[in-house]
Formats: sequence, structure tokens, C-alpha cells
Amino acid sequence: MAGSKEIRSKIKSVQNTRKITKAMEMVAASKMRKAQERMRAARPYSEKIRRLAANLSHALVTDYQHPFLVRKSSVKRVGLIVITTDKGLCGGLNTNILRQAMATMRRWDGSGVSEVQVSCIGNKGLGFMQRLGAKVVSQITHIGDTPHMDQLIGPIKVILDAYQAGELDEVHIAYTRFVNTMSQESVIELLLPLSGERLGTPESAWDYLYEPDAKTVVDDLMLRYVEALIYQGVTENMASEQSARMVAMKAATDNAGSVIKELQLVYNKARQAAITKEISEIVGGAAAIAG
Repeated sequence: MAGSKEIRSKIKSVQNTRKITKAMEMVAASKMRKAQERMRAARPYSEKIRRLAANLSHALVTDYQHPFLVRKSSVKRVGLIVITTDKGLCGGLNTNILRQAMATMRRWDGSGVSEVQVSCIGNKGLGFMQRLGAKVVSQITHIGDTPHMDQLIGPIKVILDAYQAGELDEVHIAYTRFVNTMSQESVIELLLPLSGERLGTPESAWDYLYEPDAKTVVDDLMLRYVEALIYQGVTENMASEQSARMVAMKAATDNAGSVIKELQLVYNKARQAAITKEISEIVGGAAAIAG
């Protein structure tokens, strides 16, 4: 059995760790509320521009069809936007989405896809894809707790330009969708071409007059719509990150408390054994002197 001094040192070390995890839990709870507010604030814009894009895609008369709406007859080259966190200590959040992304890439490889271009948003995903040997064409890390669209435009544009140039047949996005504080869902969705399911069907038919011309208007609208989808994915992932980190740190704090109780029990047993030994030595010495 370890000595009392060593056990006291272990107890103090675990107590310090518990203080850190408790502080991280409280910080994550505060950031989670702010991340959820940003996520919910982005939804009205995404929904409004989705309706506009749906109306435009179902317009009665148009002299221009955007490449984002054209479905290819065969899929040989695929783009994948992977959204993960920059930091760890958030449970299995990154592990789940990266495991799903790797399984999807293997499935593509088995179905005849000859090339997968990857764009990474987040340090954890970037490191994983580099170790995996994937073709990473763009990346962005350390975007902070408040994402801005101007930060994301660079890596996003690489994939979107490749799709418009015909270098990619499909583009998918992988992120963790926020369900509630205790539940997050790893999803990989088809981003391009924009499907009818994602756009939805407008309630009534619309026709438009374009100014200055259909190409300029549709190009700008579709680009803004796809950017809004990716930004929504980033905000969902950030809300999921803080929720998962809060839960993970709470579990770590609770586990530290259990370890401290076990160590205190061991310490008490060791102390009792030492006291019993000392009493036995005193009694034995007294008996020897008396004899």
C-alpha cells in the first residue's frame, strides 16, 4: 500500500484537476449559450434565401441555368468540406464525424469515384485528413468562437470554383448538427448540385424580370445561398462543440470527485494501519519493559 504522503499528493493533484475541469465546464456553458444564439440568428437568413433560390429554380421563364442546379450523369470526382473543431476535450464529437467521413470516402472509392478533393475547416479535421493522405486543396483553422463569412470565403471558393469549372461532379459537406445540449448528430449532406429536396418546392409559381441580366442575378444568389448553407453548418458545429465540451468536462469533474473519495478511503485505511502499528509497537515495548 502506498504511503500516506504519496496518497495526499495524489489527492491534491486530482483536486487541482477537478478545479480545472469545473472551470472549463462553466466556460463551455457560457460559450454554448452564445453559440446557440448565433446558430438561431443565422437560420432566418438561411430560410429566406432558400425560399428565394427555390422560387428562382422553379421560375416559369429563365434564359440561364446555374451550374449549381445541374446534376451530372455520372459521379467520378467529388469534393468534401469537413467541418471540425480547432481544439479537443469535447468528447467524441470530432471522432464521430471523421470516422463517418472516412467511411464515406472509402465507399466512394469502392463505387468508382476516382478523386476526392477535401476542404478542411478546423484543425482537428485538417490533421486527420493529412494523416489519412487525402488530397487537401484548401483549409482554414483557428477561426475562433465567432465565425465570420469573410474568413470562410477563401477555402470555400476553391471547392466552388472547382465545381463550376467542371473539375468536380458533386460536393458534400460533413459537420455535426446541433440537436440539443445532450445530443449532437454527425451528418454528411449533398451540397452541390442543389437538389429539389434541399431547396424545397415553392408554394406558387413565379416568374422574374432580371436586372441587369439573369446570369448576374442567379450567379450572385446561388453563391450567397451555398455560402449561407456552409456558414450554417459552421455555426451548428460550434454549438455542438461547446455542448459536447460542457458535458465532457462535467463528466470529468464527476469522475475526479469519485477518484478523490476512493483515494481518501485508501488514505484513511493507510493512516489507520500506521496508527495500529504504532500502538502495537508501544504495547510490545511496554510489555518487554514490564517483563
